[in-house]
Amino acid sequence: MAQILDPLPFDGQSQILCCYINATSKIQVARITNVSDWYFERVVFPGQRLLFETIPRAILEIHTGMMASSILSDSIPCVQLEVEAAEPSVFEPASGAELEASSATEALDDAAAIAVSPAS
Repeated sequence: MAQILDPLPFDGQSQILCCYINATSKIQVARITNVSDWYFERVVFPGQRLLFETIPRAILEIHTGMMASSILSDSIPCVQLEVEAAEPSVFEPASGAELEASSATEALDDAAAIAVSPAS
């Protein structure tokens, strides 16, 4: 069954980008239940990173899976999980001379690699 992503309700609040890492060896379920008119629940596998956007007052609940049950193992304010969004880099296309120099260097590297390769 496909899960439909529920967008955050816009009520004039700022949104923050958050990251949670499951550092355990067990499957976890991450939930945010204190934001009205919004449903957020994701399965987080061991070692997996979960990136999500939410509002600053949200609290992430971590439920750790056991046999046929789950236990609320942690409640984390999302402001503690906030990550800095990187500034978008400006793409500057290379000039024709730079492209020619790069391809010439790659051709020399390929020729040198063939020259030192052991005979089959």
